Amino acid sequence: MRILFIGDIFGRPGRTIVKHRLTEVVAQNDIDLIIANGENAAAGFGITPQIAEELFELGISVLTTGNHIWDKREIMEYMSHSDGQPARRLIRPANYPAGSPGHGWYEGQTRKGVKYAVINVQGRVFMASNDDPFRVVDDILKKLTAKVILVDIHAEATSEKMAMGWYLDGRVTAVLGTHTHIPTADERVLPNGTAYQTDVGMTGPYDSIIGVQKELVIQRFLTNLPARWEPATGDARFCAVIIDCDENTGKALGIQRVMLKDE
Repeated sequence: MRILFIGDIFGRPGRTIVKHRLTEVVAQNDIDLIIANGENAAAGFGITPQIAEELFELGISVLTTGNHIWDKREIMEYMSHSDGQPARRLIRPANYPAGSPGHGWYEGQTRKGVKYAVINVQGRVFMASNDDPFRVVDDILKKLTAKVILVDIHAEATSEKMAMGWYLDGRVTAVLGTHTHIPTADERVLPNGTAYQTDVGMTGPYDSIIGVQKELVIQRFLTNLPARWEPATGDARFCAVIIDCDENTGKALGIQRVMLKDE
């Protein structure tokens, strides 16, 4: 079984390159399941119901998110009624406070009938103090029947992401980091069969500073004055990983990075 995980889709450039390159990537690599992080899909900050639906229509089965999930207020109502399809497939970090709209994990089946699950958690180092993501994942794993399980840890600290990878090694198919928008070169399969990468990277404009217009960010560093971030537009790239796994055991067999430019 082959899983494609697309890194943080950032704004219109990210959505556009996904539209342009996804079909090709799926066909060339015989992909069975597509998952993407979509928390920055709406102008770089948050996601709207319309954008979520558009991404699902492209063939993405599950959208994970992170700390920007509530930036567009209309998403709250959408996720509050997420017991139906396809809204149920847009998930937010599972370790958010009890009562938050939506769900933190999703369990479904591929077209070939293979059961899979996706869990989304958010780190706590240099981020909001939510529930313990390690123990939250432990609790969710007790509820799952799927063998193929992917965890998106949306976190700032490299150490926290790596700790999650080692903590879950052998218990899930993959632990993939998101949030920092910079792809790391440490993809590997851990000793007990869990694929890992510290950060998958951003699918969006690389002529930028993590997706934002360079001048605005530089000015912020120079002056420490508040500024309105505006998404950049140039050098869009499709950033993802492809994971090979045994659908019967859920063990990862391989992981490879993907970075494509728009044509």
